[in-house]
Amino acid sequence: PGDIIELHTGEKIPADARIIEEINLETQESSLTGESTPVEKNAGSVKEAGLGDQKNMVFSGTIITKGRGLAAVVRTGMDTEIGKIARMIEEAEEELTPLQKKMDQLGKFLAIGVIIICAIVFVFGIMKNLPIPTMFKMSVSLAVAIIPEGLPAIVTIGLALGVQKMVRRHALIRRLPSVETLGSTTVICTDKTGTLTCNEMTVKKIYLNEDVIEVSGEGYSTEGSFSKGMGTDLKLLLEIGALCNDSAIKNKKITGDPTEVALLVSAEKASMTKEELESIHPRIYEVPFSSERKFMTTLHKGDGKNVAYCKGAADVILKLCNKVHVNSKLKPLGEHKKKEILKVNEKFASEALRVLGFAYRYIEKDEMSEKDEKDFIFVGLQAMMDPPRKEVKDAISKCKKAGIRVIMITGDHKLTAMAIAKEIGIEGLAMTGEEIDKTENLSDIIEEVAIYARVSPEHKVKIVDALKSKGEIVAMTGDGINDAPALKKADMGISMGITGTDVAKEASSMILTDDNFASIVNAVEEGRTIYDNIKKSFRYLLSGNLGGLLVVFIGIIIAPQWLPLIAAQILWINLLMDGFPALALGVEPAEPDVMKRSPIKPKERIVSNNELLQMIVIGVTIMLATLFIFYKYEPGKNLAYAQTMAFSTIVMARMFNAMNSKSEYSSVFKVGWFSNRQLILAIMSSISLQMIAVYALNGLFGTVPLTLFDWILIMAVSSSVLVVGEIYKLAAGRIMKKK
Repeated sequence: PGDIIELHTGEKIPADARIIEEINLETQESSLTGESTPVEKNAGSVKEAGLGDQKNMVFSGTIITKGRGLAAVVRTGMDTEIGKIARMIEEAEEELTPLQKKMDQLGKFLAIGVIIICAIVFVFGIMKNLPIPTMFKMSVSLAVAIIPEGLPAIVTIGLALGVQKMVRRHALIRRLPSVETLGSTTVICTDKTGTLTCNEMTVKKIYLNEDVIEVSGEGYSTEGSFSKGMGTDLKLLLEIGALCNDSAIKNKKITGDPTEVALLVSAEKASMTKEELESIHPRIYEVPFSSERKFMTTLHKGDGKNVAYCKGAADVILKLCNKVHVNSKLKPLGEHKKKEILKVNEKFASEALRVLGFAYRYIEKDEMSEKDEKDFIFVGLQAMMDPPRKEVKDAISKCKKAGIRVIMITGDHKLTAMAIAKEIGIEGLAMTGEEIDKTENLSDIIEEVAIYARVSPEHKVKIVDALKSKGEIVAMTGDGINDAPALKKADMGISMGITGTDVAKEASSMILTDDNFASIVNAVEEGRTIYDNIKKSFRYLLSGNLGGLLVVFIGIIIAPQWLPLIAAQILWINLLMDGFPALALGVEPAEPDVMKRSPIKPKERIVSNNELLQMIVIGVTIMLATLFIFYKYEPGKNLAYAQTMAFSTIVMARMFNAMNSKSEYSSVFKVGWFSNRQLILAIMSSISLQMIAVYALNGLFGTVPLTLFDWILIMAVSSSVLVVGEIYKLAAGRIMKKK
């Protein structure tokens, strides 16, 4: 601090410094503010300004794009703005995802429950004079049967398959558990430029001949038209915009300032290219743009006389003019007319449009100076903006239906942010970074604010903290180094794949390969589907395991001398038979209402009250069906035969339960029997394995061959699980509709 540094075009600034003197100085501060347009700098004084408005400061890590100057170093190293960001990234801790937290809770609950149940079964068996070794093996088998040890693998595979689907929808997941976090997301905090908008300035309105002309088309595409016919006056205005211009479009390659590129594109919509115009009116001299002048002038060869074209801030251009071009005629430009044009300029600006004025004059010399920049003829205005992406409005509407709030966070000006928000359907109050600093407790108003403008990295972290304090699951987008702390702090950090910096990508959980907000919504839909499918697998496993537990427990109570299932059969069902259907349920197609439900509540248990009751009903049905078959085949006469029938019945009942588990509320007839081919294949594989166990592995499982009639009876009785499940869903669905 205290050192004086020289500033030159193209250099990276080594420290935060206060400008002492400057000539046409501009810097690129997107790494700090997120806004891509260069910032004009001056040596004036600024009071209580946000980071993006500190015009008298240059910052470490930013680039000088234009001009030169001198500056006094005020902060170095970790005390600089970029250093503060590094510290925030370092201090931000990664948290467990909602699914990981719920799985931990469930794991503890199941572990305690298993110990209690197995102890009860063991003690009860001893009290009924059953051999201790037999009861010990049975208790261990039950412990294995109750705990869905295949679930971690099923969850991991389900998440991995979801990641593959997301890649096809332009979302690249960096951390596997984050897939589920998307399904729980309640708030999406999104950047404006490039994510909600095209990041391509586009001329939308033209003021000419005392009238406003609408211009269609999006971004840098030259497809578009004008609401009023193409006359000589409009051609003149577009010609000035194209020739008084340092940008270029050659072979679809665009170079130059986005504002000037927009003027070239509007000219090309009228089939007027810069190359063709320059071949007729080549540039012979120019007076460049400067931050003090706020306009530029170029001199071109004309027919007999040279013509000077001028463009810049509307109020500045009007001061240079004494005539106005209206319907191919020249009229005096009095104060009344100037006020009228300035009112149009203000109206355009209030609509978040960036406005430029255009003028011309004839001159006989082959060069000109600032003294010659007078007596111009005013032609009109061109108003432009960075338009919203076409698909964004529908994506935000989809979020509203899904109960997800969308918040815009931008380094741009408040008026611009509000105008874009209104156009795409984001509703709520607007705040600036300065207003955030003056707010004692942001959490008190966080639920009412939907637009944040002129924010710094610290503000983004404050917003995330305030939302999380309200129990929200926050997804935050970003592309610059400045976004990294907030990306890491959020439940779901989302960086941009095209414009994103390496620092932002490293801090994020997901990368958008197309930088499009709509892809976030698609990823949320996929995340919800994955979470649904994990719960379907869970429902299937736990209800089936509960049925197996009840079969053994109730069987011991009824007749302790005859066990319905032996330990090997229980392990076979749990380790091999359940795996394939549970995995297949992990790839169930999305249900139609997946984006019409409210987000998954962070404190909501992974097994809801309805699902718990459903699992108990199914578990009891499996138990009744299995014990009915077991005792029907008189275990006192032929225990192996009865056990084989019970063994096969519980397996088939679980296969029917797999169909039950396709949806929590919807009937399998509505969802579709064959909507998931993998599930059909899994069920067929499990049935084939059961046939092998019954007919080929008799010694290992204590089974005996069954007749065709036996299998018909098993199918009829075990299908009761599907019938009961359908009745339960019908009743539960009606109760839900009444609520």
